[in-house]
Amino acid sequence: MTRMTTEATRTIKTRKPHLAAALAVLAIASGAISGNACAATAEEAAQLGKTLTPLGAEKAGNKDGTIPAWDGGLAKPAAGFANGGRRDQDPYAGEKPVVSITAKNMDQHADRLSDGSKAMLKKYPSYRIDVYPTHRTAAAPDWVYANTLKNATRAKLTEKLVPEGAYAGVPFPIPKTGAEVMWNHLLRWRGTDWQKPFRSYLTTAAGKPVMTVDGTADGSMPYYYKDAAPEKFNGTYWTIRLVNSGPPIRAGEAISGKLNLDPEKDASYVYLPGQRRTRKLPNACCDTPTPATAGVMSFDEVDIFGGRLDRFDWKILGKKEMYIPYNSNRSLKGKDADLLGASHLNPDAVRWELHRVWVVEAKLKGGQRHLAPRSVYYIDEDSWTGALADRWDANGQLWKTLWSLPVTMPDLPATTSITFGFYDLVSGTWFASDVVTEKTAQYKQVPRWPEATWSQEALSGAGLR
Repeated sequence: MTRMTTEATRTIKTRKPHLAAALAVLAIASGAISGNACAATAEEAAQLGKTLTPLGAEKAGNKDGTIPAWDGGLAKPAAGFANGGRRDQDPYAGEKPVVSITAKNMDQHADRLSDGSKAMLKKYPSYRIDVYPTHRTAAAPDWVYANTLKNATRAKLTEKLVPEGAYAGVPFPIPKTGAEVMWNHLLRWRGTDWQKPFRSYLTTAAGKPVMTVDGTADGSMPYYYKDAAPEKFNGTYWTIRLVNSGPPIRAGEAISGKLNLDPEKDASYVYLPGQRRTRKLPNACCDTPTPATAGVMSFDEVDIFGGRLDRFDWKILGKKEMYIPYNSNRSLKGKDADLLGASHLNPDAVRWELHRVWVVEAKLKGGQRHLAPRSVYYIDEDSWTGALADRWDANGQLWKTLWSLPVTMPDLPATTSITFGFYDLVSGTWFASDVVTEKTAQYKQVPRWPEATWSQEALSGAGLR
């Protein structure tokens, strides 16, 4: 442990609880701790549910009241909210923006904007950030809270940046390293088994949207199976199967994958109808283009960040109050065209709020290769959902800004993303994945998928046409 961590612990003993928790967070977030660290102490873990939320966020609001205290989140369906497959009921539909940020007034809000947000405001006069009142809707079932408390003192990272001892809850609710924050994002609560029909679009620099995917994704998180335990968990935390019905050139394609806490055990397969056979993907990670997006995104750009961490050094740069997309259920209404603008998402369809986020930097390790040797991620403290990210190319140029649209799902309960994508600041193209506005189901919770769902045989059978 570093001196800073020791001083933060001493502060917890001597100051008022809410102030002590805040100072401890600031000590961790200062960036002094960037490598492996031990699990939280029993004293630190005891703050969960007290000065910290059950998932590890600061329970108190901010000094000026623009971020309220967390009071349990939106753990019950709001009036008019449609449980089940659709998520487009907006609990805050009647609210108006408290501020609209454009290129003209962005300097007044610069400290609360990511580099990518500022670049978009400068590049496109039509880009706008409408900031609404903050609602801390993030919630989870009580059993997830209970497991998160257990994880706080039993989970740790190995030298390979693989978590051990974590199960069925946020693995590191009191994170001490950037890698721990990113594992919280990867292992955040968002339900156990679901089905999501969706489309994806690549919009050209000329403003023309081109559909790249029209399919259905079946997903599961075995990490959250309630009838298992850490000692019986085989490490597979995410399973997915995507079957394309369009566009016509891609109809019948299918891809499946299993992500393991140990990335050497990851496995992904693709079925190509023209070949009538299933093939194992040789390098389903990192900056390799993923077939799930027609090669538009890399594997580690899916949902802000996905996959292995071992190519980078991870460092907490701080914890900040930032404007991020949040509670954006309005983005799920209407038609696809209502969401997709010529150069970016329709600003009217995106709700932004002020939230505290963990700011984490990834720098490429010596001897490794990646198209984006540096990235910065903005992870919501309440839900651990990655909301924004910026990536720089090998020339040090800000290349891509990634975004997700977290929505509230009171029936799970959870606040997490469905739609995500990126803006390419160099080429002027942009991509929106998992657009569900015109689908009859948007994030439907289903009974547990049979294990055979993820087999190679099931993949080829699903893709036949």
